[in-house]
Amino acid sequence: MSVSLLDTRVPAVLVRTDRNPFHHGTLGAVRSLGRAGVDVHLIADVDGSPVRRSRFVRQLHPPPLPGAASADIAHALLRVASQIARPAVLIPLDDASAVAVGRARAELAPAFLLPQQPGPLAERVADKAELAAVCAAVGVPHPLTLIPDSATEAAAVAWHLGLPAVAKWSRPWLLPADSDLRSTVVVRSARQARELYLRTEEAGSRLLLQAFLPPGPDLDWFCHGYVDRTGTVRGGGPGRKLHAWPRGAGLTAVGHWTPNASVWALSERVVGELGYRGIFDLDFRRCATTGDYHLLDFNPRPGAQFRLFTDTAGLDVVRAQHLDLTHRPLPEGAPRPGRAFVVENYAPLSALRPAPAGRELAWHAPDDLAPGWAMWALWARHAARRLPTRLRRLCERPGPDDTQARVVRQAVADTPQPLTAGSLADDEKANSY
Repeated sequence: MSVSLLDTRVPAVLVRTDRNPFHHGTLGAVRSLGRAGVDVHLIADVDGSPVRRSRFVRQLHPPPLPGAASADIAHALLRVASQIARPAVLIPLDDASAVAVGRARAELAPAFLLPQQPGPLAERVADKAELAAVCAAVGVPHPLTLIPDSATEAAAVAWHLGLPAVAKWSRPWLLPADSDLRSTVVVRSARQARELYLRTEEAGSRLLLQAFLPPGPDLDWFCHGYVDRTGTVRGGGPGRKLHAWPRGAGLTAVGHWTPNASVWALSERVVGELGYRGIFDLDFRRCATTGDYHLLDFNPRPGAQFRLFTDTAGLDVVRAQHLDLTHRPLPEGAPRPGRAFVVENYAPLSALRPAPAGRELAWHAPDDLAPGWAMWALWARHAARRLPTRLRRLCERPGPDDTQARVVRQAVADTPQPLTAGSLADDEKANSY
């Protein structure tokens, strides 16, 4: 993309509260705007992260403390705005930042260029429990979701849905940074569901249990895009997740830009019905039995693999937002189906295989070498620290509990809306022991 297309007088502020040093999406956003000549200000904890080595970072700014409230994140943004002393395009890179920007939009608007997002919409779609209601309202398939209100009912819900089931914390951005709690886990017993519910106070949000849709080849999809001021989806496209880390339920380690009219139509329907504006990242899983694409997650921000969808004009969703908010025309590029995106530390062999339709690596770039080398040094230390734990787990024999429960029942719902456990019949709430 020609530098002249973007208004390089307008800087960009990227904000992320997540302390993950391997968040390659941050580096992708830094490089995308920096290569186009935009001054990039980064508010994030990148001590020890390869991102800080990028030559495209104009200035680093200290982030709010871990677990900071939305008001504290807004205060940090306004502090940076006072230093820049001119309006900047603001792009949140994680859910906590997106929620904070949505809550403080009126306060932030004088200092930043922001999409005209209606009300607390970012917070609504990022909440896993609210998303089920959103899907029901717009007619998009979503796995049957139940919200227990006690530990006993959590066990009952797990049996009602059928084991294994999926357990999610409705607001994963509230999980304590030093906790072993994960935003999403597959539970294989009623006992696991009960024990998770007992940690609700620690998690800071509701536990929900969801029908399990098994992963498999050609079943995991995602869709990225940017909704401009007119409500038109620009940039982005549908992609297929070839490999995930962790396998079957994690981030995209290898993704391909793959045309899919069903996924694109569902994505346009969701953002259109909601009146959504800005960057979005949607995750889908196709049911192998029905063929329906179920919306699993709605991320109101760039996905970590957003650079996969860079068209022939060099447009991606981050550049689309900068162009749109500075009232610059967006170039009309063509999709690049078959293009690959590979996260080298999670899929090193895929990074070495031929890519006839083109490929982008998450960390290595010929015009920005330092982050790639820094990543491998950091990853080697990370892997060495985790090796003893992994070996110990391989040597451990599973105990005589019920964690390997077979599939015991599968509920069928007419609508994908969330239900409370109190709506279950008495026989469905029977204790699992």
